[in-house]
Amino acid sequence: MSTAPPAPLIAFDPLPYQERLDARALDTIDLVVIHCTELPDLAMARRFGEEVLYETSLTGNSGHFYIDRDGSVHQYVALDRIAHHVRGHNTRAVGIELVNRGRYPDWLAASHQAMDEAYTHAQIDALIALLRWLEGELPSLRAIAGHEDLDTTEVRATDDPDVLVRRKRDPGPLFPWERVMQAVGLVRVP
Repeated sequence: MSTAPPAPLIAFDPLPYQERLDARALDTIDLVVIHCTELPDLAMARRFGEEVLYETSLTGNSGHFYIDRDGSVHQYVALDRIAHHVRGHNTRAVGIELVNRGRYPDWLAASHQAMDEAYTHAQIDALIALLRWLEGELPSLRAIAGHEDLDTTEVRATDDPDVLVRRKRDPGPLFPWERVMQAVGLVRVP
């Protein structure tokens, strides 16, 4: 008899609009999407998550979980709610955001597409623990992807409209996919 991994320490701090997010059955979740916040810190990520962007539902964009550089795990949206974090896949996916500057503050500038902040060991250890726990909690969970794998949209660069840049590049080139994939039983989907 195998035992499920213990739940990691998770600070649950739901977004003010969480109850307005559509509900879903846990057995419909088969995908985890890894993001980076592309913001300097967790406090700013929280502020962005609280912003109401959709007038009809009075909700905004947010992942379910956020992992800070120190490895602390914060949950802003319950798993039985659909968070807005990746176009076309929200109903079936859990969004996990890793605090990382990414391309901040010039996300779409052609001259600023490097993503050179490494993820901390504490973040990746916490991510692996969270993924293992989610595998035990969500029997339908089978796949994992980066945001950049699922949203390949290109847009005009803010500093040069003749150049196209990727709208989403997270978690980016420094994310340790090999280490994560060796530690979990999920299949990566491009």
